[in-house]
Amino acid sequence: MILNHLWGLYTHPREEWQNIERTHEGIGASLTHILVIALIPAICGFFASSYIGWSIGAGEPIKLTQASAVKMAFAMYFALIAGVFLLAYLAHWMAKTFGADPTTTQAVELAAYTATPLFMVGFATLYPELWFVMMVGLAGIAYSVYLLYSGVPIIMNIPEERGFIYASSLVTCGLVLLVAILAASVIMWNLGFGPSYVG
Repeated sequence: MILNHLWGLYTHPREEWQNIERTHEGIGASLTHILVIALIPAICGFFASSYIGWSIGAGEPIKLTQASAVKMAFAMYFALIAGVFLLAYLAHWMAKTFGADPTTTQAVELAAYTATPLFMVGFATLYPELWFVMMVGLAGIAYSVYLLYSGVPIIMNIPEERGFIYASSLVTCGLVLLVAILAASVIMWNLGFGPSYVG
């Protein structure tokens, strides 16, 4: 079922990770989860940037043209999905170093469900005040990191102390991926793919 682990990840994460590990619904379920959850920041970001406008300090809210907002939403959607799959690839690739031998499904499940709080932060963009989105974003990052640390030993079937080092390595890789996505965005903007503003 689509999003069937969502509530459990927020209310009782360790038990939910154990449930995910027990059932292993397959890569199709994880893929569906990613494709649906990644719509949240893309759609909310589109609506906020084209209809509400971002408030950055004093002055009128800044809005994008609808055509520009659609392009940005599509780019965000595919970048988020690519980021999850790259994190899953890195989790799978690094596993043997930490004494784990996960399947591709386990690596994708770990990345998909760990990214969920970050994607849910997209709802915060419906109140597009920079300080508010930053505060909610920090909470989303913190909870994603918590999910990663609690989920690695369970999903990868390794002791907690080894799982801690493994999760720390994945957090580092995740930060590098984030910086790479931001750098790619800046390069694209400089090549003429930047946003177009209203007025």
